[in-house]
Amino acid sequence: MSSTVHVVRHGEVHNPEKILYGRQPGWYLSDRGQEMARTIGEWSKALDLGALHVSPLQRAQETAAPIAAAHNISITTDERLIEAANIFEGKPFGVGDGVLRHPAAWKHLWNPWKPSWGEPYEEQINRMLAAIFAARDAANGKDAICVSHQLPIW
Repeated sequence: MSSTVHVVRHGEVHNPEKILYGRQPGWYLSDRGQEMARTIGEWSKALDLGALHVSPLQRAQETAAPIAAAHNISITTDERLIEAANIFEGKPFGVGDGVLRHPAAWKHLWNPWKPSWGEPYEEQINRMLAAIFAARDAANGKDAICVSHQLPIW
């Protein structure tokens, strides 16, 4: 038995103030993000889907809803698919107008390889791989989709 696991980033989030939303609850898809979710739901119809594992955050759950509807399949919420932890969460993070222009934040930016501002990359890799393998196993030889977030997918 072999499965293909498709890893999907959630759709565009409504975020006009350019806040680094991270793991905060309540961030929902924009109208464009809803369209993205519908598009991925349509695309997924070509799959023989056996598992749909999704981050617990609202934006990922909203992205997965059209997929679940297209396949009449339940969403399995998997905490391991959550966004990466980040100490700048909840703050504006735009170029030139965000938290990076404040010297007090610079102490958190000394090691981009760890990273010094949040969850270490090795931890992200380990939890994402565990979640992907769990989705593969749950699919029982069919395809699986995991809906997660940009940095953990990278």
